Amino acid sequence: MAEFAQFFALSFSALFPVVNPIGSALVFLGMVGVTGGNVYKTLARKIAVSTALFLLTLDVGGAAILKVFGISLPIVQLAGGLVVAALGWGLLNQKEAADPGSVAAAPVDMRVLQRKIFYPFTFPVTAGPGVLVVMLTLSAHASKGALSYIMFAQLGVLAGMVLMCLAVYLSYAYAPKVTAKVSPSTAHGILRVIAFVLLCIGAQIAWNGVVSLAATLHFAR
Repeated sequence: MAEFAQFFALSFSALFPVVNPIGSALVFLGMVGVTGGNVYKTLARKIAVSTALFLLTLDVGGAAILKVFGISLPIVQLAGGLVVAALGWGLLNQKEAADPGSVAAAPVDMRVLQRKIFYPFTFPVTAGPGVLVVMLTLSAHASKGALSYIMFAQLGVLAGMVLMCLAVYLSYAYAPKVTAKVSPSTAHGILRVIAFVLLCIGAQIAWNGVVSLAATLHFAR
């Protein structure tokens, strides 16, 4: 049980800052726009499930997938960081949204939103390249040792993932209620700040990949 508690705390504490459910929820809200009904809750539930399956896939077979395609972690960091930076740049230059309090909720095409459940809502908005690196690292650490150790360690990682996805659901489903108490100008400013931070995160992840690749070139000499 000690392994369970250790990896549960480790996985949740490692995933929380890179997933950043509250900050990601603001990005999600900016991408969906003003709408009514249970659209946010429906999307939040599907995104949370999609995120859970994505994390589980990375935990179980992420390293094998990268090995099959001959992809290294620095390359994942470089390419993924560029994707995140591009998303942040797009949000940063998005036209200012109308005041949610003065505009009636607009009908949305759920078929269009359904096609966005995995990309970009799950990846890279919710679980970006940083999450991929974290999950691959956790999986590697939890897969070494005796069978009983591996079993409890993997259960701890799984529990941390489930709690993380629950936080994602709550943050996304109730994001409109949180922002409803914030003035439109403030919400607009917050979204721009989040978009800029997202751009910087993407640049930092890409730079980490460049540094790692440069180090391999140095040692290859």
